[in-house]
Amino acid sequence: MNNEVTFKDKLKAYTRTPGSLIMMLLVMLSAAITFAVLIFLIVYVIVHGVPYLKPSIFSFHYTSENASLMPALINTIIMTLLSLLIAVPFGIFSAIFLVEYAKRGNKFVEIIRLTTETLQGIPSIVYGLFGMLFFVTTCGWGFSILAGAFTLAIMVLPLIMRSTEEALKAVPDSYREGSFGLGAGKLRTVFRIVLPSAVPGILAGVILAIGRIVGETAALIYTAGTVAKVPKNVFGSGRTLAVHMYNLSSEGLYMNQAYATAVVLLILVVVINTLSGVIAKKITKN
Repeated sequence: MNNEVTFKDKLKAYTRTPGSLIMMLLVMLSAAITFAVLIFLIVYVIVHGVPYLKPSIFSFHYTSENASLMPALINTIIMTLLSLLIAVPFGIFSAIFLVEYAKRGNKFVEIIRLTTETLQGIPSIVYGLFGMLFFVTTCGWGFSILAGAFTLAIMVLPLIMRSTEEALKAVPDSYREGSFGLGAGKLRTVFRIVLPSAVPGILAGVILAIGRIVGETAALIYTAGTVAKVPKNVFGSGRTLAVHMYNLSSEGLYMNQAYATAVVLLILVVVINTLSGVIAKKITKN
């Protein structure tokens, strides 16, 4: 009964102020449209892709007959892990310096933040051209998994830095003051008190970075190449799932396999996000 009265009171408040009622309707409409578009995209991909998830498409050797996605799937996992291994430590430590050690109002810090925000808006193809000129050509790595991983690490580094910075700022100052009051030093306070409290926010940034890595195509075409096999080492060329799907669809001969690849890519992103959420909950409880 109390819920009904509360709802009626809110409805009366909205009707008394037409502007609030219009805003409420617009917000609800926007949420409904967003949810409907998301469900439509997921259902469309599943309907067109699931019927073509045949055993041949999961073969470990790619041929023109099976258009297997398994090498691309393995390359995607390798590329994601290698990129995060490079970007996450640099991003987290940079954010720790900006929040915990740099003086407030420092112009150098403001320049770093402005630079990271600018880097977030650069198109991925620009990163791809940079990676090709620097890692592929200048460093002599050629079209390789390593060149692609370093390029993607540079792409997601600003995202990880900013998300970690905001997560560290969200930790109450009372945590730091309490740790200092118990005699803990700066380094111990940061890594034993502040950083564990900011883990959920940091993982949120890492999840977004994983989504960008998994779905990237332009930067990898210019750096990692499009070879449809698992390389023997990180200096070998290989395509990821997103590049594999792009190549199949651009050729126009394997559209069914491209939809099947999209389903696998969708499942991979959901699995990674779920595992990250479980890890974040366990770390928070501990």
